[in-house]
Amino acid sequence: MKGECMTASNDKVLVVEDEPSLIETLDYTLRRQGYDVITATDGRKALELARIQRPDLIILDIMLPGLDGFEVCRIVRQEMNVPILMLTARTEEVDKVVGLEMGADDYMTKPFSMRELTARVKALLRRVRIDREEVAASAAIAPVVATERMVFGALVIDLSRREVTVDGAVHHLKPKEFDLLVFLARNRGIVLSRDLILERVWGWEFDGGSRTVDVHVRWLREKIERDPSDPQRLLTVRGVGYRFEG
Repeated sequence: MKGECMTASNDKVLVVEDEPSLIETLDYTLRRQGYDVITATDGRKALELARIQRPDLIILDIMLPGLDGFEVCRIVRQEMNVPILMLTARTEEVDKVVGLEMGADDYMTKPFSMRELTARVKALLRRVRIDREEVAASAAIAPVVATERMVFGALVIDLSRREVTVDGAVHHLKPKEFDLLVFLARNRGIVLSRDLILERVWGWEFDGGSRTVDVHVRWLREKIERDPSDPQRLLTVRGVGYRFEG
């Protein structure tokens, strides 16, 4: 929609490009999408900014003065784990292969649409965010086990019958409501981000946004909380996601 600007993501993007008009366009487009943008026009400055600023993602042109993009990519990959999206005006398949072998996560050939680029940026950041969460929580997040029932006081989740009771009353949940409740309950006490919940409950193929999680949590609260306006089990962690208290 014309004039629409997404909510700020707080993700920091380093754009490395020596073409003035393109770097200006990238800077404007990404800021409109809510990203914090840092720019560099040569390889050595890019390395300096990457080390100081620790960006969440780097958009890196191959043809740069000083150090070229391949060398910058190689050095960055040795020093930090940050997703790298490489840009080039070349069309040779070998350049793509070399870029990926150097450690690039994705590759775009000029000219490209800004819509496609922002989609790639969003996908890369979402993927790395989930990867980091899974590494951080790997020891805590419970695996799927064949437990028949999960009991939390008056709340009972019957996995074999896909049935939930509260104070002895049966509540009929929609399939995704039940899956969401089970995932949260299995990981009680752990703060789970909306992105991680989307990936685990809905899967990567799902096109909807994090608002889907909020809506399903609201529906769940209406069914399992004694007072949905003052939830005691499905707690919101502001700016992150949700935590189930057992």
